[in-house]
Amino acid sequence: MKATAQFRAPSKLKLRDKDAHGPHGRSDKHKAALDSLLEKIADLQEMLYAEHKRKVLIVLQGTDTSGKDGTVRALFSKISPMGLRAVGFKAPTAIEAAYDYLWRVHREVPRDGEVTVFNRSHYEDVLITRVHDMITVGECKKRYQQIRDFERLLTESGTTIVKIFLHISKEEQRARLQERVDDTSKHWKFDPQDLKEREYWDEYLRAYEAAIAATDADHAPWYVVPADSKPHRNLIVAEILLETLQGMKLKWPPAKPELAKMKIK
Repeated sequence: MKATAQFRAPSKLKLRDKDAHGPHGRSDKHKAALDSLLEKIADLQEMLYAEHKRKVLIVLQGTDTSGKDGTVRALFSKISPMGLRAVGFKAPTAIEAAYDYLWRVHREVPRDGEVTVFNRSHYEDVLITRVHDMITVGECKKRYQQIRDFERLLTESGTTIVKIFLHISKEEQRARLQERVDDTSKHWKFDPQDLKEREYWDEYLRAYEAAIAATDADHAPWYVVPADSKPHRNLIVAEILLETLQGMKLKWPPAKPELAKMKIK
C-alpha cells in the first residue's frame, strides 16, 4: 500500500499513544532506504524548479518535540537549496498581530518552482488559540472555513499541498524533554513553557483531531505519521513526498531546437 493511502488521516480520527509507536532503532536498512528515496526526491525537485510553473507546500505540525526540525533536516539533506525554503512560524509579532491571522502566512507561500516547508503554520491559529480559549468555538469554526478557502486558493493557483501531523506519544515527549535537560548541549532547545503546555496534552490532541477532520481534503490532504521512531518517521515522510511529486507528472522544459546542432569551442 502506498504511504499516501496508508497514512492519510481517517474521517474519524482518534489520536492514541499506541498509534505513535513505530519500529525503533537506526539500521543500515533504514539509512539505505531513506537515501534511495531522497535521491529520487532530489531529481524531481530539480525538475519542478526547471519547469517553474507549479510549487509545493509542505505543512509540518506536531506537539513540542515531535521532530519537525529533525524531519526537515533529514528530508532535504540531498536537495539543492535552489528552489527550497523553510519557514518557521512563532508567536506573531506586534506588526503581524495587527493584520488578519493569514496575512503573515500568505506572504510566505511557495513561488513558482519552489518547495516550501512550514514548520508550524496557520494551524496554530486553531490549536493554541482554541486550547487556551483565545477564540470561541464559533470563531474556530469560521477559521476552519477560512483555512479551507485559503488552501483551495493556493491549489487552484498551482500549489500542491501536503500536510503532515507528526504523532508522538506522551511518554516519548517526556523522554525527549528529559534528554534536553540532561544534555547540556541541548539546553538551548529547552523551554520551560513546554512543560506548561504539556499539562494540556489531551486538550491539544482533541484540538488536532478537530482541525484535521475539518480541513482534510483531497486537494489539501492530511497525513498522520507515527513519529516515536525518528528513522521510521523520516522514511514515511519521504515516501509521502516522493509519491506526491511523482503524482504531479513533472516534465523537463521542452528542448530548444536552436541548440540541436550547437558545438561549443
